[in-house]
This record gives sequence, C-alpha cells and structure tokens, in this order.
Amino acid sequence: MKAAPQAQLRLIDLQDLDSSLDRLAHRRRTLPELAEIERLEGRLTELRDAIVAAETEVGDLQREQKKAEQDVDQVRTRADRDRTRLDSGQVTSAKDLSSLQAEIESLHRRQSDLEEVVLEIMERTEAAEGKVAALRADRSAAQDELSGLTGRRDTAQREIDEEAGTTSAARTAVAKDVPDDLLALYEKLRGQFGGVGAAKLFRGACQGCHLALNTVDLNNIRAAAEDEVVRCEECRRILVRTPESGL
Repeated sequence: MKAAPQAQLRLIDLQDLDSSLDRLAHRRRTLPELAEIERLEGRLTELRDAIVAAETEVGDLQREQKKAEQDVDQVRTRADRDRTRLDSGQVTSAKDLSSLQAEIESLHRRQSDLEEVVLEIMERTEAAEGKVAALRADRSAAQDELSGLTGRRDTAQREIDEEAGTTSAARTAVAKDVPDDLLALYEKLRGQFGGVGAAKLFRGACQGCHLALNTVDLNNIRAAAEDEVVRCEECRRILVRTPESGL
C-alpha cells in the first residue's frame, strides 16, 4: 500500500485522538460513582423489601390486637351480665349463687389473662412500628445519598461527553487527511489490536508492541520508499517513520 509520508504522519495524530477517546470512554464506564450508585440501588431494594415485611408484621399485629381486645370485651360483657344477675337478687338458690360467683371469678381471671395478651401484643406492635420507622429513615438517607451520587455522576459524564465531542470533531478533521484505503486498514488493525492500529517507529523500536526491530527488518524499512506503508513484523501494526525512527 502506498500513501504520502504526510498522510502516514497524520495516522499518529489520528491514533492519539482515538486513544484519547478510548480513555474517555473507559473513564465514563468506570466512574467511581457508578459502583456506589449500584450499591445504593441494591441497598434500596433490600430496604424496600424489609419495609414491606415490617409493615406486614405491623398489620398482622394490629389485627391480632383487635381480635384480643374483642375477646376482652366479650369476657367483660359476660362478667358484667353475670354480676347484674347476681346483684339483682333473682338468683336465690345457694347452689346457683355459688356457681354464678365461681363463673364471675373465672371470667375475671380470663379477662386478666386476655388483657395481658393485649399488652404483650401492643409491645410487639410498638417494636414493629419502631422498626418500620427506622427502616424508612434508612431509606430516606440512602435516597438522599443516591441523589447526590447521581448528580455527581451526571456532572462527570457531561464533562467527559463534552471533551469527547471536541476530540471527535478533531478526529473527523484529521481523518479527512488520510486516504480511504489507509484509513480502512488502520481501523481494521485498531479493532484487532486493542485500539492501536498505528505506531511510531522510534529509535528502532515499534511503539505499538514496544519491541526492538531486528537488523534485517530495519534494513528493509530503510530500503522502502517514503510512500510505502510499512508494518511491524512483530505486531503487524502500521509503522510510521519519523526523524526519530533511528533509520
């Protein structure tokens, strides 16, 4: 392949710009805020599930408490009814009186037991409600932190995108100075060799693979015409000759 020496030199400018674009893309993908955002989003998902579970527990306890309070009311109503019968004087039989008094005492004990149950459920409900409040506070703090991180990420990405836009514009201008066939080869090699398709020959070494060329290869390059596009025998990238090539 043939290309004017100046066009070959423009490949180095193009490579520098492409390397800058690659670095910018890597920075954008690896912003520290991205990992923190992912961590916080996972934390918020955990908190959301925990809040749902805690709220469900509160709801279950509230229903349980309501049922226990209804049981207390039923026992109290029955005891009040029996006490009214006892106080009315309608029951005159000693046996019936004794039985009624025993039932009232049993109902009082039952009421006391049920009231203890209600108190125990109330304590559990209070603890569960406290857990919900704490989880909601954690969620609010995580959301605030996520909002701050998102803002910093957006700012960093915007700055990177602006720099990438300027660099891309410069690349477009430089690419116009490179013949289509040489540009196509360069792009192909860039895809094959980690984003580096062209490199300087500097003091007898390829700056793409950083290996020194042997004497035979250097002699072949010395003998090549100035417009001949030469390749590194080690890495096969395009070698661009400069006054510092050591030829």
